Amino acid sequence: QVQLVESGGGLVQAGDSLRLSCAVSVRFLTTYAVAWFRQAPGKEREFLVGVNWNDHSTFSADHARGRFVISRDRTENMAYLQMNNLKSEDTALYYCALSPGVNYAFDSSRYPYWGQGTQVTVSS
Repeated sequence: QVQLVESGGGLVQAGDSLRLSCAVSVRFLTTYAVAWFRQAPGKEREFLVGVNWNDHSTFSADHARGRFVISRDRTENMAYLQMNNLKSEDTALYYCALSPGVNYAFDSSRYPYWGQGTQVTVSS
């Protein structure tokens, strides 16, 4: 009933901006939150930013605040991650995920639905 498909990753230079997209297909859920996570090689998956779909309330991890911005387009059923001033340490596989209900969860265990991920590589 839920399908998430990320796109927009690639190779960029340090200091560049990049926008990732997540196509969100949902059936039988009326409220949910969509979030972006990332996982770098050898590191744990970490939460970045999230949005409650219906009211567009957003929430973010401290380390992401300021450079990473989430938005969503309800008519197109798309979520976006705008990333600015990218650094080499932002190199990771980026995932969008969905958690049923209204929430502000940072914990990946609260998100039962995941996309396949899109790779972002930042060269310095």
